[in-house]
Amino acid sequence: MENSTEVLSFVLAAYGNIGELKYLYFCIMLLWYLSICVNNVALIVVIFLDKKLHEPMYILLCNLLVNESFATTLVYPLVMSQMFSETHEVTLPWCFLQMCCLSTSASIEFCSLAAMAYDRYVAICCPLHYNVIMNTRRVCTITVVVWMYSFVNNMFSFSFAIRLKFCGNIFDKLFCDHHLIVKLACSVSVFHKLSDLLFSFLTIVMPFSLILVSYMKILVVCLNTSEESRQKAVTTCTPQIVSVSGLFIGFIFYSTDLTSDVALMSDRERSFFTLSLLIYQPMLTPIMYGLNLPKIKQSLKRFLFDRK
Repeated sequence: MENSTEVLSFVLAAYGNIGELKYLYFCIMLLWYLSICVNNVALIVVIFLDKKLHEPMYILLCNLLVNESFATTLVYPLVMSQMFSETHEVTLPWCFLQMCCLSTSASIEFCSLAAMAYDRYVAICCPLHYNVIMNTRRVCTITVVVWMYSFVNNMFSFSFAIRLKFCGNIFDKLFCDHHLIVKLACSVSVFHKLSDLLFSFLTIVMPFSLILVSYMKILVVCLNTSEESRQKAVTTCTPQIVSVSGLFIGFIFYSTDLTSDVALMSDRERSFFTLSLLIYQPMLTPIMYGLNLPKIKQSLKRFLFDRK
C-alpha cells in the first residue's frame, strides 16, 4: 500500500509548456468567455424586464442561463490565470470548492432541462390544464427544488471525497475534476464508490429518463395533430432538443477522456474536448433560444432597436 502524504495543492499537468502561445490562448478564451457572459446576461435581462416573457418556459430558461453563466465563471478565470502560472498549482480548498460547484452545476443543468421538457409536455399534451399545472408559483417552486436537490445530492457524494487521503497531487486536466482527484487517493471505500454511482443515477439517469419520456409523449401527440400545431411544437422544442443533444455529446467526450488510458489524441486535443461542455454549451443555449423562439426575438428587437 502506498504511503499517504499531506497534500496542500494539486498540479494541473494538462497545461504543459505552451510557451508564447499562452498569449494567443488567453485572448481567445477571454473573448469567448466575455461573449458567453454578454449573450447569457442579455437574454436574462430581456426575460426579466419584459413582462410578456414572465411565463413558465422563459422562467425555466432564465434559470438554465444563470446556471451556465455560473459554471463558466467557475472555470474560465482559473484556466486563464493558470496559463501564466509557472507551477500550475491549485490549492486544495479552492480545488475542492470548484469540484463541488461544478458537480452541483452539472446536476442543475440536467434537472433544469428535465423541468423544461416537462413544461413542454404539459403545454403540448395537456394545453387546457397548462395554466393550472404550470402556474408561476409552481414554476418558482420547481426552480428552488432543482437547486436544492442538486446541492444536497452533491453534498452527500462530496462528503466522502473530502475525507480522502492522497498519494499524489498531479493529474492531467485543465481544472479540478472529481474523478481524477479520486484516482489520486490511496484508497477509496465501497461507500464512496456507491455514493458516486448514486450521484450519477440521480444527476444523469433520472433527469434524462424524464426528458426522454416527455419528448416521446410529445412525439405521439404531434403525430396526431394538425400541421400548424406540429410546427409550433417543433419550434418550441427544437432549442431544448439541441441543448440536450449537445450535453449528451459533451458527456460522451468527457467519459471517453476519463476511461481511456490510450493516447488516441494529442494533449491539446484532449484538453479541448475536456472543456467542450463549457465551450459550446453556454454559447449554444442563448443563441438557440434567441433565434428560435419568436417572443424572445421580438423582445430583443424591441430592446435593441425600438427604445427611444
